[in-house]
Amino acid sequence: MFYRENGQFKTSYQADQQIFPIRQDRIAMLVLLAVLFLLIPAFASDYLFRAILIPLVIMSLAALGVNILVGYCGQISLGSGAFMAVGAYGAYNFFVRVPDMPLIPAVILGGLCAMAFGILFGLPSLRVRGLYLAVATLAAQFFSDWMFLRIKWFTNDSPSGSVSVSHLQVFGFPLDTATARYLFCLALLVVVALLAKNLVRSAIGREWMAIRDMDVAAAVIGIRPMYAKLSAFAVSSFIIGMAGALWAFVHLGAWEPAAFSVEVSFKLLFMVIIGGLGSIMGSFFGAAFIVVLPIVLNQFLPWLFGLFGAQISTAGVSHAELMIFGALIVWFLIVEPHGLAKLWSTAKQKLRIWPFPH
Repeated sequence: MFYRENGQFKTSYQADQQIFPIRQDRIAMLVLLAVLFLLIPAFASDYLFRAILIPLVIMSLAALGVNILVGYCGQISLGSGAFMAVGAYGAYNFFVRVPDMPLIPAVILGGLCAMAFGILFGLPSLRVRGLYLAVATLAAQFFSDWMFLRIKWFTNDSPSGSVSVSHLQVFGFPLDTATARYLFCLALLVVVALLAKNLVRSAIGREWMAIRDMDVAAAVIGIRPMYAKLSAFAVSSFIIGMAGALWAFVHLGAWEPAAFSVEVSFKLLFMVIIGGLGSIMGSFFGAAFIVVLPIVLNQFLPWLFGLFGAQISTAGVSHAELMIFGALIVWFLIVEPHGLAKLWSTAKQKLRIWPFPH
């Protein structure tokens, strides 16, 4: 009764092919955007912005890029942290070496650097697949770690390898507050998510999914595997590189190569698997799960032990957090292997047929 397509007639091809064909979806999306852009900045604290919201928005952008490669094209990658690092250091070099370089072009140029890097390490996907491809992309992670540690030009000849940026501005407006940084990252995320949603519904998106399902059959019907796979690496690396630039410039401010270690690559892959492979919405769900849950557990466990008159050390909280976090990941994969996005899709389907489940 609350979620029906009946009576919502389409009179043009454009209306029939819109991203949100159901009126309730369009209303819900407008309400969500109003909450994100208006309500949250009005009431959220500085701690909430810096500890949760800004990392969540940036990691959602990175997970979106990983999902295009892993979820839509089926190419397993463990080099996402390297692509973020290339995007961060590429944007940094453009930002400090080009006089008066604006922030947005620097972030885009960092994404283009990551795109070139991703295409280079995506070449093995033309010959290998599965775990072999995962190992090949893992080589990108170790290569980037070595490159940014040993080649001082990338760090502007910094002796420690640590670099920093300051006085960020967008169209003349300074990003000196947590609210301004959050709104900037959120606006960029909305634009990229909208473009990605249209891209995966286009011809190239269908080619990616055909390669994912069966690359031999896709080649038989005329799809070029080389073009499809490398284009997926290019688009994915570009988005991840932009996320890396935002993570370095907006969230960290000062960073070193260890900020983009292989642990970041695994986290991004977990976000996609938990959120849902081949789902734009799943990227947001997975990022929320990975980013928010450890913070919640860190606050909840001392409170829980305090109810029973016991105390738990900081190290104990850290170990318990990892144990619970790992157990929840395994539980989600067993109960719903298609991710949290599948649960969301099932809930929407139940609303469509309620109260007549037959």
